[in-house]
Amino acid sequence: MGVRSGAGHVLVILLAVGAASAAPTQAREPGPAARGSATPVDARPAPATSAATPPATAPARPRTLTVLGSGDVLLHSGLWRQAQRDAAAAGRQGYDFGPLFAAVRPVVAGVDLAICHLETPLGNPGGPFSGYPVFEVPPQVVPALKETGYDACSTASNHSLDRGEAGVRRTLDALDAAGVAHSGTHRSAGEKAAPTIVSANGVRVGLLSYTFSFNGIVRPADKPWLANSLDADAIVAEAARARAAGAEIVITSLHWGTEYQSGANDSQLAVARHLLTSPDIDLVLGHHAHVVQPFERIGDKWVAYGLGNHVSTQRNPETTRDGVLARMTFTEVGPKRWRVTAAEAIPTWMSHDTDPARLVLVPAALADPATPPALRDACARSLRRTTTAVTARGAGAQGLSITG
Repeated sequence: MGVRSGAGHVLVILLAVGAASAAPTQAREPGPAARGSATPVDARPAPATSAATPPATAPARPRTLTVLGSGDVLLHSGLWRQAQRDAAAAGRQGYDFGPLFAAVRPVVAGVDLAICHLETPLGNPGGPFSGYPVFEVPPQVVPALKETGYDACSTASNHSLDRGEAGVRRTLDALDAAGVAHSGTHRSAGEKAAPTIVSANGVRVGLLSYTFSFNGIVRPADKPWLANSLDADAIVAEAARARAAGAEIVITSLHWGTEYQSGANDSQLAVARHLLTSPDIDLVLGHHAHVVQPFERIGDKWVAYGLGNHVSTQRNPETTRDGVLARMTFTEVGPKRWRVTAAEAIPTWMSHDTDPARLVLVPAALADPATPPALRDACARSLRRTTTAVTARGAGAQGLSITG
């Protein structure tokens, strides 16, 4: 990916509320090279090399890395029917999910490393497909995620085992074919043992992913590597292994929390604090609640407890239509040590009351004079809800910006 888009503009939180009414390093063959700067790397520690001494008159500027995380990619049948209509409108058969994500593409493609959360297992290209409660969704969504700018997806969720080992394999095979890295589910013990590390803007980033539940589906006793369960001590240990394998930054995605509750529960608060006191974990991104939850700075690190839904057709409560993109700028502060120096929340809203169903970038829609009044009103309400949710634990005073 290239340089982050400059089209966005910061919305001061208080004014926004008041004015609203007006391919991975696991043991497998890599997929095609990823578009942009995020690429798979070997998880083994790099050999030491001698660095040239920079001229005394031109000290090196600190390296930076911009990372984006988004909420649940939760494909209900209404979204794949929309993808069929979009393909037909373009004179093609099959499914075209690109238009669904088009509004956020400038933001997603404008960062160094973009990470989605693929909540549901994928089916075969020709189906059959199924939605809630046991998902098996069109794999054609993966090329669209890649084209939108996503470099990696976390895959550990309460739906990871909906279609058993076959569903896990289909999902990871599709991600590999598109050149999208992944973490959280695995096809073998060897794949589980190899940390997922990608290189973005010359920085090696370890990606971890875990879930609190499999919805009552029992993970096979002889295949515990199929999907990662959330265990705080095990996460800390795996982060240390990723660091030892060469990761300079480690990002952990957690499927956790209480559905439809905008506040983080006690378990989330305790686990986040435990993880972020580890020197080996730099950022926590949360999923599962289907609503936006708070951001919080713990020490000099950040947790986004819940990023809401990225795409879905949920509508009740109304907050299930809200989402947020977490954009974090890391700056190198020491050897293999980085700190978030800019934390941003970018609100989104899912429009699916009328055809076509589309993901909406809220600040852009509010700034566009051509936005229809009904959509403008919906985005204004969504912005108020999202601002309230993300700042509920003091993130506004801690340095979080609401931006677009």
